[in-house]
Amino acid sequence: MTRTDEKVRNSPKSKPVEHTRETAAEGVENVLKLLEGRWKLIILFHLFGGNVMRFSDLERAIPAVSQKMLIQQLRQMEGDGIVSRIVHHQVPPKVEYCLTEWGQALCPALDALLSWAALREEMTASASVSNL
Repeated sequence: MTRTDEKVRNSPKSKPVEHTRETAAEGVENVLKLLEGRWKLIILFHLFGGNVMRFSDLERAIPAVSQKMLIQQLRQMEGDGIVSRIVHHQVPPKVEYCLTEWGQALCPALDALLSWAALREEMTASASVSNL
C-alpha cells in the first residue's frame, strides 16, 4: 500500500491546540463536512503529490462523474480553500486545478484513516477465522 503522506511537500506545521471533548468533536465534524460529497475524495487523490490537472483530464480520470457534478465539487473545494483553480486566458480556454498547501496537508490525515480502515478489516477477518 502506497502511503499518501509521502506525497506531501512542505506540510505546514502548526502549534498543537488544546481541545475539550466538545471542541474536538466539533472540529472533526466541520472537517468531515468539507469532505462530504461523492467525488471530493477521489478528486483529492488525483491531485495529491503536487499534480496539476486540467478539467478535461479530471473528467477522463473520473469517468463516472458528470461534468456538472465535477464542476460543483471543484467549486466547493475551491471555496473551502482545498483546491486552487488556475485560469489561462487563451482560446480555447484552459483551466487547471491543484491542491492548495492546506489541501495537500490533508494527505497524512487521509493516510491515517486508510490505515485505520485496514486495521478494521484485519480484525474482522481474524475474528471470523476464530469463530470457525
